[in-house]
Amino acid sequence: MKSNTLKTITFLLLMLVASPQLFAHALWIETKATGTKGKAQEISVYFGEFSENDITKADKWFSDLKDFSLIVVSPSKKETRLTAKALDNKYQAFFTPDEDGVYTIVMHHTVGEVYGTMKLDYNSSATVVVGNKTAGNYATANKNQIGVFSENADVAKKNDKISGFALYDGASAKATKIKVIAPNGWEKELWTDDKGLFSFTPIWSGNYMVEYAHTEKSAGEHNGKKYDEIWKMATYQITVK
Repeated sequence: MKSNTLKTITFLLLMLVASPQLFAHALWIETKATGTKGKAQEISVYFGEFSENDITKADKWFSDLKDFSLIVVSPSKKETRLTAKALDNKYQAFFTPDEDGVYTIVMHHTVGEVYGTMKLDYNSSATVVVGNKTAGNYATANKNQIGVFSENADVAKKNDKISGFALYDGASAKATKIKVIAPNGWEKELWTDDKGLFSFTPIWSGNYMVEYAHTEKSAGEHNGKKYDEIWKMATYQITVK
């Protein structure tokens, strides 16, 4: 009897470990919303739970999460792959803008291990305005399958409405749930309209995180292990002045 009880507890724990709720932890990019030609722009990549200000130490990231790709797309659509260096609680990279317009920083990683029956796919992006926004200021500069974008993230202000756009497979993500997390951890769920648009009005200054999660029912095999679904998360930070 004790043996059966132990097996049941073990099974439940394994199911908890494999659940998407546990992987509400996300990767996200932090960088200044504006940059200057000829001056190095710092890019930071964090992993943790943004709403709880819980940041995981860089040497504690699970599986092969540290092997994420990080690419900068220039206003003229030139792509440059960056190499990130592990620091105490983040990975850090730099690029130096040489054009006017909007640069898009794109992070992506599919975790090497399958958790339970789930494949995990992390995505993040950020935009940096250099000089003006006449070039590069569009959502599809981010080539990840899932993403979030705001064309006015560089001028976000408290008590002014912020509009954003969610996309999936290069198209607008219609009637999709989006989560916005305020600097103090307050969260609000929003739904995109039939054009993939959403909006919210920030009432505090600071860093806001927009998260878009999607679970795809799709069976397959990944690195020799079968999975039944793919959990995808996209993040996009907006700094409100």
